Amino acid sequence: MSGTVRALIVYESMFGNTERIARAIRDGLRQYVPAETVAVNQAPSAVPEGVRLLVVGGPTHAFSMSRLSTRQEAFKQGDLVTPIDVGIREWLAALEPAGRADAPQAATFDTRIAKVRRLPGSAARSAAKVLRRMGFRLLSTDSFFVNETTGPIRDVEIERAQRWGEELGRLLTSSAKVA
Repeated sequence: MSGTVRALIVYESMFGNTERIARAIRDGLRQYVPAETVAVNQAPSAVPEGVRLLVVGGPTHAFSMSRLSTRQEAFKQGDLVTPIDVGIREWLAALEPAGRADAPQAATFDTRIAKVRRLPGSAARSAAKVLRRMGFRLLSTDSFFVNETTGPIRDVEIERAQRWGEELGRLLTSSAKVA
């Protein structure tokens, strides 16, 4: 393993709620490793050298990762914080596979509407499946809940995301010491 162990959080956010979760996860991770967030439309096409944990997150749309059509529907509901041309689905499809023995570990998360929290399907689970097929080792998956489609997201969810980031950091650093 060369250089400092670090984490990269790639997120898709329509109304800013998923971005807030991504930043809270980053803050939790930073207690253990350097971590940065990047919007999916600015994310690299390959995992940078030294990244030992790739965290990918986005909103759940129609029981999975968003599609252009679902992002266009979101656009009709309010002001978006990111362009709708690319989401985590498209980014993952273009991402170079891990395909090596020292492949980074991965974690996925999504945001979803609280009142339908028990419905099947999730952007996090869909993204996890894609990452596993690409050779990433999955560390964890979680969902965070917004009150309505456009938010807001409750502070308790932000705090839970930071704790999840801390847990990811603990898992990553304990596995790094063993490796």
